[in-house]
Amino acid sequence: MSNTTIPASYFGIVLGLSGLGQAWRIAHSLWQLPSFIGETLLAIATLVWLILLIVYIKQVFRQTAVVVQEFCHPVQGSTPALLGVSTLLIVLAVLPYSRTLAWILAALGILWHVCFSLWHNGSLWKGGRRSLDSLPSLYLPTVAGNFTSAAALGALGYPSWGWLFLGAGMFSWLAIESLIIQRLWLDQELPSMQRPLLGIQFAPPVVCTMAWLSINPSSHEYWILMMWGYGLYQLMLGIRLGKWLGSQPFAPSYWAYTFGIAAATVTGLKLALAGVSSAEVISVPVFIGANLFIGYLSVRTIRLLVSGKL
Repeated sequence: MSNTTIPASYFGIVLGLSGLGQAWRIAHSLWQLPSFIGETLLAIATLVWLILLIVYIKQVFRQTAVVVQEFCHPVQGSTPALLGVSTLLIVLAVLPYSRTLAWILAALGILWHVCFSLWHNGSLWKGGRRSLDSLPSLYLPTVAGNFTSAAALGALGYPSWGWLFLGAGMFSWLAIESLIIQRLWLDQELPSMQRPLLGIQFAPPVVCTMAWLSINPSSHEYWILMMWGYGLYQLMLGIRLGKWLGSQPFAPSYWAYTFGIAAATVTGLKLALAGVSSAEVISVPVFIGANLFIGYLSVRTIRLLVSGKL
C-alpha cells in the first residue's frame, strides 16, 4: 500500500474472501470440487486480515487523530466494527487447523465486538443524529457483529452462547431496517460515493441464516428458507439497480457487497447439502455469480494496489 492510512472499511475485503473460501469448502463436500481452492482462498483471506490489522494498529498509534475522526464520523463511525467481524470469520477459517488459535481469535473478536458496539450504540441513544446519516453501515456493530459472534460460537460447539448473540443481532436488525428503508425511500437520493454502502443492506437476512446453520447445522425449517429468499430478493434488487449503484469509479468500498453475496452462497450450499430441493437448483447460479463477482473485485483491487492508488 502506498499510503499507510487505511479506513476500517478495508476489512470488508476479508469478509468477501473468507466467505467465498467457506463456500468452496462446502462445494467440495457437495460437488467434490477441489478442496485446495477453498483452503487457498481462506489462507489469502487470513493473510489480508493480518496485514490490514497490523497496518491499522500502527495507524492507531501513529495517526491517532485519523482513527478518532473515523470513530466519530456519523456514517463511517460504524465501520471499525469490521475489525471484530473479520476476526470472527477468520475463526472459521483456522478452526480445522487449530482449535486453540480459533478460541483465542474468537475471544478477541467477541471482546472487540461487545465493547465497540456498546460504545457506538450508546452514543446513538443520546440522540442528535440526522436521518440522512441512517445508512446500512449502522448494521455493522449490532447486527453483523452479533451474527458473526453467533457463527463462531456455534462452530466452536457452544450453541447456547451462540443463540444469545443471534437473538441480539436479529432483533437489532429488525429494529434498524425500517429506519434505513425510510431514509432510502423518503429522503434525498444517496450520493454516488455512498451507494456502495447499500451492499451491506443485502447482508442481514443471509448472514443471520448462515449463523443459524452454524449453530444448528441440521436445521432447514421453512422460515430459514424464507430468510434466505428475502436475502436473494434483495440481491436481485441490487442487480436491477446495478448501473445506479456502480456510478462511482471503482474503489475498495465495493467490497461491501461481498458479505451478503458470500453469505447467500454459503447458506445455499449448506441447504443443498441438506437436500433442500430449491437450494439444489438456486445454489448453482449463486455460487457461479459469487465467484465471478468476487473474482472481478479481486482483480480490480490488485490493479489499484499495483498502480499505487491503494
